[in-house]
Amino acid sequence: MTKKDFKFIDLFAGAGGLSEGLSEAGFHGLFASEIVNEYAQTYKLNHPSTNVVTADIRTLDAEQIRQQLGIEREELDLLAGGPPCQGFSINAPIRSVLDERNHLFKEYLRFVDAFAPRAILIENVPGLVSFENGATLHAILNALADLGYGADVRILGAAYYGVPQMRWRTFILGLRGKNLPTAAFPEPIYHAPIRPNFTAMFNGQPLVKLPSPETNAKFTTVEDAICDLPPLKNGEQGGKIKDYPIEPSCDYQRRARLGSTGVINHEAPRLSQINIERLRYIEPGGNWTSIPDKLLPKGMQRARKSDHTKRYGRVAPDGLASTILTKCDPHWGAYFHYSQDRSFTVREAARFQSFPDHFIFTGKQAQQFAQVGNAVPPLLANAVGLAIKSVLEEGE
Repeated sequence: MTKKDFKFIDLFAGAGGLSEGLSEAGFHGLFASEIVNEYAQTYKLNHPSTNVVTADIRTLDAEQIRQQLGIEREELDLLAGGPPCQGFSINAPIRSVLDERNHLFKEYLRFVDAFAPRAILIENVPGLVSFENGATLHAILNALADLGYGADVRILGAAYYGVPQMRWRTFILGLRGKNLPTAAFPEPIYHAPIRPNFTAMFNGQPLVKLPSPETNAKFTTVEDAICDLPPLKNGEQGGKIKDYPIEPSCDYQRRARLGSTGVINHEAPRLSQINIERLRYIEPGGNWTSIPDKLLPKGMQRARKSDHTKRYGRVAPDGLASTILTKCDPHWGAYFHYSQDRSFTVREAARFQSFPDHFIFTGKQAQQFAQVGNAVPPLLANAVGLAIKSVLEEGE
């Protein structure tokens, strides 16, 4: 079996971060479903060979889609996606046919039943493990077992796989008719200064994959991620495609530039005057505690100095970026550039998420930030994909 023979489907696909990483790992996307049009347009632009459907998944006929794709049951290698899972448990506070969250995860199971793929991948937030004291996760694993899948769960730190960001994600992986080997989850390859701030135990077992003592590669820093991008002033737009001002200075930048003709989605949001004033008081690695009280929002004037340590933060160039959210609003995190008096651009946020520069985000700037923030980091998805592919190859 050659690399291009591994086929996958991506449900709840978003802009395509998970698909981008799986594609880099050697999987070929056949079909993707996404309900938000702006996200689907970005996916289509960057994955033109994939059949992308913009629709509510509840309106899709899984059996019909399988037939249209021309594949038999049990032929698909991987069914991937990030379905909302909270509320699936029978112990949910309100058990009702009106609970939209229940239906959405059941839609994923409906596709599992229709395609009977060799492997399944579900991505979610770390809080899934502790939701309802683990009842939801138990219900998910039991539902997969009922469909014939041996599944397991791990929480992966993106920085352990080269992503320059403090981000954790839960992955549920499963194999049809087999127990899932531990090798299905990728081993961390970098050390990074991250610590779990969530429940990391399930059924008495630790779920977080930590680097081994032999792992000595250093994490990718903020400066590694973005120092080769064109400098900008607050609110500066410039040309749609910008030239790289310097040669790449590290492997991360060289990887990011592969296939790129220039820097796209790199326009500086315009900060308000009050935020510009606040920014003058913040050193790299600093935060809101350096800002004079009179310049702080009223609610933060009463806050303890130990609270909200990321708000109005200016990132340290030798550290990791804050978790990239759906908007890089300084009020919610460390989204000020370490040396330029402005907040991050969409491209910088995408670099922190490990998207390659040839990946173009469509729509308005706010929609682009949302697409980036909601995505699975491609480098993390790539690591998971390579591990799954290795297990599938052994099963041939």
